[in-house]
Amino acid sequence: MKETVLVIGASGDLAQEAIQSLASPSRQFILHYFENKEAIEKTMSLLDEDQVIMSVRANLSEQTEIQQLIESIPFQVHSILFAQGRSYHELLTESSSEKMDEQYTIHLKSMMLIAKAFLPQMIARKEGNIVVISSIWGELGASNESVYAAMKGAQLAWMKSIAKEVGPSGVRVNAVTPGLIDTKMNKVISEQDQEVWTNQVPLRRAGQPGDVANLIRFLFSNESDYIHGQVLRLSGGL
Repeated sequence: MKETVLVIGASGDLAQEAIQSLASPSRQFILHYFENKEAIEKTMSLLDEDQVIMSVRANLSEQTEIQQLIESIPFQVHSILFAQGRSYHELLTESSSEKMDEQYTIHLKSMMLIAKAFLPQMIARKEGNIVVISSIWGELGASNESVYAAMKGAQLAWMKSIAKEVGPSGVRVNAVTPGLIDTKMNKVISEQDQEVWTNQVPLRRAGQPGDVANLIRFLFSNESDYIHGQVLRLSGGL
């Protein structure tokens, strides 16, 4: 039986790179996206026809659409990669209550609801794998992104907690916290700010999506069978 991997936020740069890295004859994917259908079509064009068994659109800031996403999947899910995200570069005093609620639902509540729906399958099989792409800001905090950083920190607390719940059932849960990675999401950062940040990184450069994908592939492999409930920072030394 092929391993079915549900990828939440599959249209993002990190998820797309991870899918390419994870692709193998023994895996098939269910790809979630919201607005960027073109990215999903591009990813599908790079894989064998039978490697993507379903793509599904859902706005993760709306609980009704999260539930529709869950109910639309007729397949057994063996593993989940959570790669969803949205960030606003603004001070807390500029952030509206609506944006705070949106960030909470996208980053945390959607993840808990989706995991709640599919974990029983993994527990019954006594195997499964969940990997969360979080952020270094969830560990260090970030000015101008305090709400985003808070949600990313909450993701890590949830991951550590759920790992204790499902570990005895053979389900592994881990998180990756990338630092400055060369993605479209980070293009909004000014060149001056990117230079300041890069100079704080001991390796003196931004990471590449492939760096994150390599770590995710490792976490999905048998070589990481004893890694569980861990936060793996990928930040060039920060």
